[in-house]
Amino acid sequence: MPCCFDGLSARLIEKAGFPLTFMSGFSVAAARLARPDTGLLSYGEILDQGRSILEAVTMPVIGDGDTGYGNALNVKRTVEGFARAGFAAIMIEDQLAPKRCGHTKGKEVVSRDEAKIRLRAAIKAREQGADILILARTDARATLGFQEAIERVKMFEDLGADILFLEAPESVDEMALFNQAVTLPTMANMLEDGLTPYLPPDTLKDLGYHIAAYPLTLLSSAVKAMQEALEQLKKGDRVERRVGFEELQEIVGFQGYDQSLVEASSAGKPCILGKP
Repeated sequence: MPCCFDGLSARLIEKAGFPLTFMSGFSVAAARLARPDTGLLSYGEILDQGRSILEAVTMPVIGDGDTGYGNALNVKRTVEGFARAGFAAIMIEDQLAPKRCGHTKGKEVVSRDEAKIRLRAAIKAREQGADILILARTDARATLGFQEAIERVKMFEDLGADILFLEAPESVDEMALFNQAVTLPTMANMLEDGLTPYLPPDTLKDLGYHIAAYPLTLLSSAVKAMQEALEQLKKGDRVERRVGFEELQEIVGFQGYDQSLVEASSAGKPCILGKP
């Protein structure tokens, strides 16, 4: 599951044949604000970015709901808002707000009781009609130890979460023990240069994982490509490592737009934004 950060990256993931994507909070903060993933994006900003992603694709998209943006009522509103926007699932975590990237230093988690209240609010929103799955995440491994993290994911399972995510296990043994401790579908986070061992998909499957997320692969690849292109432009060189103009038009949908104009004209109907 390569992670996206805007409509274009999501569409490229879908066109490449992947079955789903995840809207990475780190990547959205970087692409939208050029700032770190430290809780700087508001609920409204992340939801706005999510809508642009959902409009660009037809595949399922998991949304990063961070800590739920406040107390239990805020969590419930966040889940309901993500569901209305069209997300297939929402991730809710137990970090202390403002949260930060799970593979960086300085993060903290709320008490187990507070984590329970937060997740109960998310599940209540789903039970009251929000058409969305709940991906429950714990960051307790870094500050309270692996055993506390295991206790928390087991608690999330008992409360009624749909998918479980133990962030930043530090060994293959920990990854295996996590999957042995629970029965729900689990997610692995494959961050290049991160704290968790970077394993191939088949190995992750053998360990018991159901989803493998690649949170920064597309963002870091795009940054590298842009840096290289800018260096070539500074030298006065032509940038050759790029898609052609015709392919770029196809990716963003010029062909479909123009076809809509033709159909609207032949039908004798006015056309607004390419839609008859």
